[in-house]
Amino acid sequence: MKITFYGHASLGIQVGDVNILVDPFITGNPNASHIDIDTLEADYILVTHAHQDHILDVEAIAKRTGAMIVSNFEIVTHFENLGLEGHPMNHGGQWDFEFGNVKYVQAIHTSSFPDGSYGGQPGGFVIEGEHKNIYIAGDTALTYDMKLIPLQTKLDLAILPIGDNFTMGIKDAIITSDFVQCDKILGCHFDTFGYIEIDHDDAKQQFFEKGKDLMLLEIGESIEL
Repeated sequence: MKITFYGHASLGIQVGDVNILVDPFITGNPNASHIDIDTLEADYILVTHAHQDHILDVEAIAKRTGAMIVSNFEIVTHFENLGLEGHPMNHGGQWDFEFGNVKYVQAIHTSSFPDGSYGGQPGGFVIEGEHKNIYIAGDTALTYDMKLIPLQTKLDLAILPIGDNFTMGIKDAIITSDFVQCDKILGCHFDTFGYIEIDHDDAKQQFFEKGKDLMLLEIGESIEL
């Protein structure tokens, strides 16, 4: 499993020969100006919620690639009304896709489309694929529901927002890693704009002091699990 960071909360995940994008917000992110969305491959696009900084490039990429959009019922319906293909889910539900099992899990946040229309309830994803298990928390506060995840899935990586203000910050993300029983963390949702800028060295040190590994990738950088 190969994971590429495209800035903010945008990720590429390659499982075998299947390409997955998560929350593609690239053309609106000045820090990701070197990423050309017309070169990105996508068989699936996973969307955690409807805010613009998570859906901005969904339509353009899905139209070009024919990718299936996986999200809650309201978000999938929105994109299906634009002529795109989708697979609707809701909290607690799971589905076996060609690349592995996906479960849609709780997130504490808000969710509306840029025009203010209802975007359903936000969520995260637990993906089990290629003998590797990852948790994509999405935009969320710390929640006790996270303790349910390791009861069913042993995680190899947790992808957590760490920018604070709109989501949990460093201290709550450390507690989250305890709740989900995963000490390998990939940080996201930081540095894109002033409210969520972080001190990288301090963030890594706080995780290190708790015996955990926080990875902060450069935009376009990848890791292999």
